Amino acid sequence: MSTNHSLTIGTIGAGNVAQTIAHLALAADHQVILSNSRGPESLTELVSQLGANASAGTVAEAAQADLVILAVGWDKAVDALAGLPDWDGRIVIDITNQWHNNNPDEAVDLGEQTGSEYISTLMPGARIVKAFNTVFAKMVAKSASRSDAPLVIFLAGDDTDAKATVATFIDSLGLAPVDLGGLHEGGRLMQAGGALNSLHLDKIA
Repeated sequence: MSTNHSLTIGTIGAGNVAQTIAHLALAADHQVILSNSRGPESLTELVSQLGANASAGTVAEAAQADLVILAVGWDKAVDALAGLPDWDGRIVIDITNQWHNNNPDEAVDLGEQTGSEYISTLMPGARIVKAFNTVFAKMVAKSASRSDAPLVIFLAGDDTDAKATVATFIDSLGLAPVDLGGLHEGGRLMQAGGALNSLHLDKIA
């Protein structure tokens, strides 16, 4: 499925989830700039495999995209975002889960603060939307080609326009966006330990 409005998607991190979203975004006629902590040269082979409209950049370059995806492990978020300028209202999809070393048995207790509320403190000026953190990359890749029952992608955020943009992007990938409300209420359901984390649902028309 393609969208009438092509976006430039920047990824901070280039692991399985970022690559899966990149594949789908390119198929939907978006452009993708991938970045990681090792620099653009380390992504040459991956970009070549992804093909046209994919490129590698620095984290700072990826952060200037229309829509930015934060796709790093929880323990790496502080370093990944260090030194970047004010986000000036750009939209960021936060796919992190607050697990130490990506281990589901080592969830970080943030008290009343949700994971994405904490991430927002590291990204001044960004409009944060939580999404893609509740599903496995292989399920996203498999379900995106299904027209009968697309995979539900939950999202949460405090900015209505930002959520609308992310929902439209998710729909363009052949997936089914479901808005759960704000970062506090909806984000708590989605984050590590939340009722919807690792829950895979198909949307039946």
